[in-house]
Amino acid sequence: MMAAGLYAHDIPNDITVQAFFKPEGNRARLLVRVPLKAMRDVEFPQRGPGYLDFDRADPRLRDAAILWIANFIQLEENDERLPKPAVVETRVSLESDKSFSSYEQALAHVTGPRLTNATTVVWNQTLLDVLFEYPIRSDRSDFSIHPALDTLGVRVVTVLRFLPPNGAVRAFEFNGDPGMVRLDPHWYQAAARFVEGGFRHILSGTDHLLFLFALVIPFRKFRALIPIVTAFTLAHSITLIASAYDLAPDALWFPPLIETLIAASIVYMALENIAGTSNVHRRWVIAFGFGLVHGFGFSFALRETLQFAGSHLLTSLLSFNVGVELGQLMVLLLMIPALDLLFKYAVAERMGTIILSALVAHTGWHWMTDRGEKLLRFPWPEMNLVVLASALRWLTAIVAIAGVWWLVSTLSRAWSAKAARQNAEGELKS
Repeated sequence: MMAAGLYAHDIPNDITVQAFFKPEGNRARLLVRVPLKAMRDVEFPQRGPGYLDFDRADPRLRDAAILWIANFIQLEENDERLPKPAVVETRVSLESDKSFSSYEQALAHVTGPRLTNATTVVWNQTLLDVLFEYPIRSDRSDFSIHPALDTLGVRVVTVLRFLPPNGAVRAFEFNGDPGMVRLDPHWYQAAARFVEGGFRHILSGTDHLLFLFALVIPFRKFRALIPIVTAFTLAHSITLIASAYDLAPDALWFPPLIETLIAASIVYMALENIAGTSNVHRRWVIAFGFGLVHGFGFSFALRETLQFAGSHLLTSLLSFNVGVELGQLMVLLLMIPALDLLFKYAVAERMGTIILSALVAHTGWHWMTDRGEKLLRFPWPEMNLVVLASALRWLTAIVAIAGVWWLVSTLSRAWSAKAARQNAEGELKS
């Protein structure tokens, strides 16, 4: 029994939890598989040199299922919390068992024959399979789950498959504690989650905020910033949506390439501020170009989050963009008055622009070189028909975007020239 006591208090490093949730009529079944070594402070009966005693293990398995699994999973039906589940069956499985590859196989396994003492295996090299049942009003209800299973190990990944009555299978993968998750959200529920996600992301994205800071240092009037921020928003929306629909390269070198280009965009914008060559028209054109790059950066942050969109992918993407813009607006509302006060009372505008931009360029340069080193570790992609076809597709997209860019730029210049003529004529008449 000493070995069990020692193992019981060890916290395992990596734990993977597999689960199925299936509502059926007036009950919902939750099948869960957890490594038995995650069941700490439970001493399982052993025989010989640490082998699990299957014949006496069942009561302890049920205790462990309640203590370490049921107590940390919260289920809701139509936003009302379900009662604690009944433990219908428990089974010990070998680590080589593959029955959790599908719901039907997992259910048949958990309700099938148990392992006996004819099997000799050390207790902490086995898996605990549990079948829970919850009473529900209808299998057509809206269900939510909060799998707070991060206490099972240092790093816990929960793989959950939701099987609604319509026959679809929705897969989730959570790292740690994801909070309450709606398994089949309505469009407005998905929208609310992604607006919040976009808002939080822009506030925590240091590189995006630094680019925004460099973008607006010379232009601290909201009227002048409208075309600049709009161009940036439109551009990153295009590439964010394209990436979400699997139109972006999926090669391993692509994320570090984008991260390097984002850092380069910060350096370029800061150097342009120092040179003093920017104007409103030029700045919004550059903002559009770099916005295409930043959109891919946003998409990397969304990869794990898109599983919460349900069947509302486009709605969720647009909502994420709304959240990003709300975050940008809040930052601008704080940034512009602060710059005005700085240039009014502390340092002359031109000198302040140079100093701030130099600091931004210094930070961006370090990011660019660090990320560039990581990028150079990847070998150049082999030129084959697949790579050439992908490159041709993206070249076509770039040409189309450049055409739209040129058209809008031309119309903008024409509109600005017309407005200037009208202002001049008005002054002459007055």
